[in-house]
Amino acid sequence: MTAYVERPPVPELAGVVRTVWIQHTGDVPYVQRHLPTGGVEIHVPAGGRPRLLGPLTGPRIEVIPARTTVVGVRFRPGAAPPLPVGLDELADQHVGLAELWGGAVERLVETVTATPELGLAALQAHLVREFRLAGGADPLLGEAVRVLMPWDPVGVDAVAAHLALSASQLRRRCLHAVGMSPKVLQRTLRFQGFLALAQAGAIARRGADGMARLAVDAGYADQAHLSRECLRLTGVTPRQLLGGDLDRCACGHDHSASYAPFLAARRQPPSASRARFVQERRAGPP
Repeated sequence: MTAYVERPPVPELAGVVRTVWIQHTGDVPYVQRHLPTGGVEIHVPAGGRPRLLGPLTGPRIEVIPARTTVVGVRFRPGAAPPLPVGLDELADQHVGLAELWGGAVERLVETVTATPELGLAALQAHLVREFRLAGGADPLLGEAVRVLMPWDPVGVDAVAAHLALSASQLRRRCLHAVGMSPKVLQRTLRFQGFLALAQAGAIARRGADGMARLAVDAGYADQAHLSRECLRLTGVTPRQLLGGDLDRCACGHDHSASYAPFLAARRQPPSASRARFVQERRAGPP
């Protein structure tokens, strides 16, 4: 049986990393459905070849061999570790970490193979050093991601104006730092918002029409709109993805640590400038 434990990152990475995890497959190969999150991921299999997975624009199916241990890190959109190329070149691709980190990767694999918990700690410590040397993530893209979250939907042109950029400038910067256009990122974040609410049991609390009501809460026009987006991003329907009880994904894993940032952003009251921005954009031009 596959064991999967997900948790928040160390505090020094909280602004750039969404979640970290350790996964152990059982006696048979495990079919993993990777979904678009808007960010990149690092996977370090014990005894294997570590890799960085570029941002996904659709589902990616991977068969993980039996009796395999994988240590992983999922980054926030726009907060990838320092890379020699833009993320637009890595969309739906993956690259070996040895090409990026050299000899540090071999030592990391040895630690993960010996003790996965220590390997996860070593991986996070290495990332802390990488971000310190690079000076951290782009704060402008961080603000763009915050504004594009699903809870207070606004148009991409309004986001560009909020950042004092033209729409084309925002698109270029987003493609380079996130790997997708602002519109695609917004759609991805909206679906992640839906999954965050679903993982929190929001569907069951909404009664018989829970899926339809949750679709609207997450920013979709209706349930049919959600279903179309789910098929495009995951390859399956919402019910197939979430499973029979609709409280978590069909794999049965607890992803609450991954979706906590989305729910935290929804609960927090907006700042005065943010609230004024949303109000002005909803009201339209004077």
